[in-house]
Amino acid sequence: MENTIDEQEKLRILITDDSRMLRKKLREELEKLNCEVVEAVNGKEAITSVLEQEPDGVFMDIVMPVVGGIEALQFIREVAPDVPVVMLTSMNTPQKLMKCLKMGAVDFIPKPYNKEQINRTVEKFKKLKAKRLEKANELEADTDEFDEL
Repeated sequence: MENTIDEQEKLRILITDDSRMLRKKLREELEKLNCEVVEAVNGKEAITSVLEQEPDGVFMDIVMPVVGGIEALQFIREVAPDVPVVMLTSMNTPQKLMKCLKMGAVDFIPKPYNKEQINRTVEKFKKLKAKRLEKANELEADTDEFDEL
């Protein structure tokens, strides 16, 4: 079964931040870009959401209660390695940012962010989703050929 263009264009994005104000503002920006938005207030909720909602991309704060962003990123990389994660931070901690990038975050955005940074990230998420769908379709075609043997 091939995926439609609508499925490729409509992105499901997970916002993970303990700041209700940031989540609200970011949700508004993402909805203007035709994204479906899921929210989590900490890393533990983010992990659950990744497993249940299968987002096309994640915006994740680094410093949060319960489970922090770095710990959540590590777990997400293990269970959903193809889900791109962009770290959000208001802290100027190059060591933590480098650690996140080495662990598999695709990028980081300093707070306060601007609309252009969000637009660029959504475009990146779209390209990565298109690549994943193309790969899945190729795999499905290969499987169909194998079944015919």
